[in-house]
Amino acid sequence: METRGSEDAPPAEAKALVIVPTYNEVENLERLVAAVLAHEGFYLLVVDDNSPDGTGDLAEQLKAQYPGRLDVLHRAGKLGLGSAYVAGFRYALARDYAYVVEMDCDFSHPPEVLPRLVAAAQGADVAVGSRYVRGGATPGWPLLRRIVSRGGSLYTQLVLGIGVSDPTAGFVCFRRPVLAALNLDAIQATGFGFQVEIKWRCHRRGFRIVEVPIAFVDRRAGQSKMSIGIFLEALALVWRLRLRGGREDERGALIA
Repeated sequence: METRGSEDAPPAEAKALVIVPTYNEVENLERLVAAVLAHEGFYLLVVDDNSPDGTGDLAEQLKAQYPGRLDVLHRAGKLGLGSAYVAGFRYALARDYAYVVEMDCDFSHPPEVLPRLVAAAQGADVAVGSRYVRGGATPGWPLLRRIVSRGGSLYTQLVLGIGVSDPTAGFVCFRRPVLAALNLDAIQATGFGFQVEIKWRCHRRGFRIVEVPIAFVDRRAGQSKMSIGIFLEALALVWRLRLRGGREDERGALIA
């Protein structure tokens, strides 16, 4: 479902935590922190996987500039996108955040859309920043990349039956009760397939998912983490969820 209206904003008293996993994002981090924290009511958690370029050290310096609004989780190494978000979810649930947002550090997700994304989640359960609803776009992408990405999304929708136009999207806002209801220990995907799995789990639990159009642009600086291996891993995960997902234990874990 699509939702629109850039004038929408979350209630002033609602606290939203934006989780940003980082690995070698020193060129982007300072500008992103400033852009996110320019919005009132938003807080930021950087989950750094021991970046060799000093991203974690920069995050600590920025933490001192934004007391009470920026925190940093340092991990021992490159442990995967999915596990970084799960660590962030646990951090959020241990505190009084009403909304929790997934977001990349590379400006492919527009920070100016954050208030609208949270406002959309307020009227639903989960809000997805989508490239593939009316008003969404992928400016600058070559035709082949558009075909592969859109085809992968349609494939995922068809196999899993998720009514989300952009199931692989990584710009997502959850209401706190959604994350509290999920069994985070049961999540299997550690890489980019996590984005598919978390939406699938929300869908299976009956949570209402809406989509907010965004313009998804390529990163401004640094190197992309995407590879053909990661893409194929995500496609394989779709069938694993489909074939095994009909059987879960009482805590939401897939039964082999």
